[in-house]
Amino acid sequence: MTLKPVAYRFIRTETLFEYAALKQLLHKGGYVIQSITIDGKRGLYGLFADVPIQICHFHQKAIITRYITRKPKLQASIDLKYLGKTSAYRFRYLLESWHSRHEGFLNEKVEDDSKRGWHYKHKRLRSAYRSLRSNLPYLFTYQKYPEFHVPNTTNHLDGGCFFPMKDLLKIHRGIGIDMKRKLITDFLENRKK
Repeated sequence: MTLKPVAYRFIRTETLFEYAALKQLLHKGGYVIQSITIDGKRGLYGLFADVPIQICHFHQKAIITRYITRKPKLQASIDLKYLGKTSAYRFRYLLESWHSRHEGFLNEKVEDDSKRGWHYKHKRLRSAYRSLRSNLPYLFTYQKYPEFHVPNTTNHLDGGCFFPMKDLLKIHRGIGIDMKRKLITDFLENRKK
């Protein structure tokens, strides 16, 4: 693993196409991707199916918080929020047992005027659970591959490599897009050395 940028591209939005192009650029440059830590973008699982994938714990926690809030009121939400840091096996067990305890609650329905005639009463809590269940295979990759030193968050990028660059851009808020690109390019090229 390197903490230096090895490749970069200017893009309008993060798309699967852009990730595929960057992956190809890295391979052409002779780089071998041993693992990837992602923020949860769905298509990346297929694109990087040939390497171990870790979902960022910070981003997963943010997804859960978005669904059940920082201070949940429902007991099921409180229980889900505090599953805590643990091993993959224990987490799976705790998540399954949480689901068993609250399955009836999760399946409560409310009648409405939709075509179906009902909706789930606790759909945000259901979404939080579904997110954890779907991402479970990617939450503990860092424990499965200790030899790769897989980070369990993207903090080394967001708070490490990119933090000084973000500060630099804040200081120069009024500059145009071309000057911003030049500033970013200079910053990244200097970090490569």
